[in-house]
Amino acid sequence: MSKLNVLYEDNHIIVVVKPYNILSQGDSTKDKSIMDMVKEYIKVKYNKPGNVYLGLVHRLDRPVGGIMVFARSSKAAARLTKAFNEHSITKKYLAIVHGKITGTGEYVDYIEKSDNGNSIISENGKKAVLEYEALSYDKEHDCTLVSINLKTGRHHQIRVQFSSRGHYLLGDQRYGVLDNTQICLFAYYLSFVHPVSKEELKFEYYPPKEGYWKRFTY
Repeated sequence: MSKLNVLYEDNHIIVVVKPYNILSQGDSTKDKSIMDMVKEYIKVKYNKPGNVYLGLVHRLDRPVGGIMVFARSSKAAARLTKAFNEHSITKKYLAIVHGKITGTGEYVDYIEKSDNGNSIISENGKKAVLEYEALSYDKEHDCTLVSINLKTGRHHQIRVQFSSRGHYLLGDQRYGVLDNTQICLFAYYLSFVHPVSKEELKFEYYPPKEGYWKRFTY
């Protein structure tokens, strides 16, 4: 059985921590995805014959780690997908960005995906909104730890919105500086109403203290 960090599970949903550099869902690379890992975990733990049903209701970029919820029933999948589409699920990230940011604020842009797979800010794009709070500034290395409340889920949204303002994420090989380090973006908080029981669920999990993360307390 693959080692999987499970935060919560019942008959309808399972909440796990996706490791860095793992796909959310399988693609043409045939590399193992977190979806594969969760299916394997369920199959082994519950001795399930045949294919295991698992509904993908949101994604994290491959290099990004953090909390994800999957649906274990079609009813839960439909309701969670609706909740994500209606932005009634709270998704928060920690990021370390270049430069100094203070206080709180909101970024509103229009983002579209270009032919090369990158996202760009364009008046022809879809509306992208996030709220941020600066938590701590490291003067020695000129970088800021920020908490981000993602209001919409556009392709590479956080990375593009901060980079476009001169605050690229440390370790972002695509929109920042090519330094071959791990991107400093982690989905640390997820809260939503359980799709069946209607209980409000909240999950927090913080990135391991390694790399640039060691510069900050959280």
